[in-house]
Amino acid sequence: MTVGILTEKPSAARHFAAALGGMSGTYQGEQYVIASARGHLYEFADPATMVGPGLAEKYRAWNLENLPWDPSDMDWHLEVIPSASSVATEIKKSLQGCDEIVVATDVDPTGEGGMIAANVFLELDLRPKTFSRMYFTDEAEPSLQKAFTSRKALSSLEDFDEYRKARYRSQFDLLSMQFTRIATNMGRASGSNLVLRQGRLKSAMVKLVGDQLKAHNDYVKKPFFENRFRDENGVMYTNPEEDRFDKKGEVPQIYGPSPVALDGKAMKKTAPPRLLDLAGLSSILQGKRIRPKLVLDTYQKMYESQLVSYPRTEDKTITPEQFKEMLPLVDQIAGVVGVAPTLLTHRTARSTHVKPQGAHGANRPGLKVPASLDAVEQQYGAAGRAIYETLGKNFLAMLAEDYEYEQQKGYVEKHPAFVGIANVPKVQGWKAVFDPDAGDDTAEGDENESSSGLGTTAEPFVFEGANKRPEHPSMKWLMKQLEKRDVGTGATRTSTYAEVTSTSAKYPLLVEKGRKLTLAEAGEMSWRLLPGTRIGDLSLTEKVYADMRAIAEGTTTGEECLKVVADWVREDIETMTANAKTMRAELGLAEQQVAAYAEGVWETCPSGPQRVKFKKTFSGHTFTDAEIQRLLAGETLSFEGTSKAGRPYTANGALGIGEFTTKEGKLRKYVGFQLEVSDTPTTWCKHTFTQTEIDDLMAGKTVERDDWVSGKTGKNFSVGVTWDRDQKKIVPLFKQGTSEPPTSWCGVAFTAKQIADLSAGKTIQGTGFTSKKGSTFDAKISWKDEGGRKKIVPQFEKSGRR
Repeated sequence: MTVGILTEKPSAARHFAAALGGMSGTYQGEQYVIASARGHLYEFADPATMVGPGLAEKYRAWNLENLPWDPSDMDWHLEVIPSASSVATEIKKSLQGCDEIVVATDVDPTGEGGMIAANVFLELDLRPKTFSRMYFTDEAEPSLQKAFTSRKALSSLEDFDEYRKARYRSQFDLLSMQFTRIATNMGRASGSNLVLRQGRLKSAMVKLVGDQLKAHNDYVKKPFFENRFRDENGVMYTNPEEDRFDKKGEVPQIYGPSPVALDGKAMKKTAPPRLLDLAGLSSILQGKRIRPKLVLDTYQKMYESQLVSYPRTEDKTITPEQFKEMLPLVDQIAGVVGVAPTLLTHRTARSTHVKPQGAHGANRPGLKVPASLDAVEQQYGAAGRAIYETLGKNFLAMLAEDYEYEQQKGYVEKHPAFVGIANVPKVQGWKAVFDPDAGDDTAEGDENESSSGLGTTAEPFVFEGANKRPEHPSMKWLMKQLEKRDVGTGATRTSTYAEVTSTSAKYPLLVEKGRKLTLAEAGEMSWRLLPGTRIGDLSLTEKVYADMRAIAEGTTTGEECLKVVADWVREDIETMTANAKTMRAELGLAEQQVAAYAEGVWETCPSGPQRVKFKKTFSGHTFTDAEIQRLLAGETLSFEGTSKAGRPYTANGALGIGEFTTKEGKLRKYVGFQLEVSDTPTTWCKHTFTQTEIDDLMAGKTVERDDWVSGKTGKNFSVGVTWDRDQKKIVPLFKQGTSEPPTSWCGVAFTAKQIADLSAGKTIQGTGFTSKKGSTFDAKISWKDEGGRKKIVPQFEKSGRR
């Protein structure tokens, strides 16, 4: 009998091989072979390919009339990720003869690891006698050896709890594409060409940041003034019943100096901060300008080398077994991160940090301790050094004593209603090891902390206070809000945050400016569309996770839970439509007609036949279904269109690849109807070229006229033009900023002497000029600077026109 083991990554396969004695062999009498995936090898196919041919266009098009989707229309089949095809082939080759096949992928709370393995086995049609599951908290050899010998049999892959709940989550997230289409359509109806991506966590982040930014920006300071006392040590004494005034001069000066009376002293203590998750770790490191994406990538590599614990944990504590496992390494870790072992005197498990429940345990240093931080940095860069140092000190802090301070309470002797408190540090304890707020000027501190304690004499003064301004959102603030509302795990918060703030993303939602967080253009529009929506509801993830638990327990099915999504889509279309109207009114935007798109296989595409999407309208003409098919076949169409200036014209052209420049100055290509352009010049600015002019332009000569008509103003202007053979267009030779006059004006060509006189600033007499209306006139003219540019300026005599 051979046991086939599938790990999630090659690094895990190497750790299993080290624990069991090789990539294949015998361990405790059982033959085994190890194969490795590389994360997800399969993913859901495009929705349009998961439905019947008659529904494909409905699921492909982004038009709102095609929503909502019906999950029961879809067969939910998977496709191998192109880059993973060879990996899947190797797995089948290694495992197809095994009697038992084991799920040995990561054990995570969402079931993702289990689904990765189940998808592989089902898609490769592997049919052993038994499927089983290994459960392990880390990839240390003892953990993997124990997992191998205590693996649990599975009744079937379809009933595997991890697979069922993770598959449901993946299905739900794919259906969430509908909310992106709704928001994007609303944006387009408001003049935006952005794709407004929505999702359980993305939308929650945008909603939180947008709301907080509004509260911060709408803040109106409301000062108040009141009497207070302050002693020589800076301790403040306040009376909650004291009257407050709007102006400083209104505060009555009725108090004088007074001795301070001590009301009592008491020793207080606080326990060490809790262990970090990836979101908390990333928030701290973001203050050191280490971006979340780099934290994720570096942490994963360090985990694979067992320098740190499992990244995607949901645990906030560690188990007693994990604590015992780590205890012998404490002094070694302390030496690496620069903590004096003499500070680590609390070497018994704290109930706040060590609890019997849990799986992987909170993020912490791994069982392999590096030689030094320099060694970590040499292999994993500055980010690796910061990760290990921060995790190490955070973990060691729970082995330090409590932070202790003496709390002194007192009052102003002559006016006992004024009370003051001073917290005097006595024992630094864990703060000497790890203080998460150190160096963060946005963190809230202890306003009563005083190294000197209460003073002896209090002096009255007029205190100026104000309502507190809402905090400007930051990554640290956002992660706290998400955690407080239990939205996502530390790892998913971090990865999603990295995605929505990515500087390389085409449509980022959030923008980091130092420690401050603002909305990107797509985020701003999304935030205005989200109020009252299902996808913007912060409790949505909580609902999905509750469904996942119920599915894993067998009390419901994914199919049942997905039925509500269609109703949510209908509701959000209605809600976002109303929100879009409000947005346009607030921002002064005009409602736009959303461009309809056609899709199909472009048979004559330069790179070979491929599916394309292009606008169904051009110059006011909407292509019929028959015309769309002709365009896709590469045919040329001719139809009556309307120019941007509102003039009718005959458009001739075919499907092609065009270019446009974005607001950021980037050149983008697109597929769409392209006008056929003549190889020779024909007309320009309401002038039809003569054959002689065409010949001159084709020969590279300049044609100068003064009867061009501006399409914007309808006025005549003078300029020389040439023909660009490559671009097939007329190029005007405007003389920006020059002092050289034109060679003609209003139908009269100037002599060389007249041009020289005009250039010299002289006024010349001209005769026989022709106006736009066709009448002739004489005038004195000069070449002057008017309105920031040089122009011919006429001076008419009373009898000059005729």
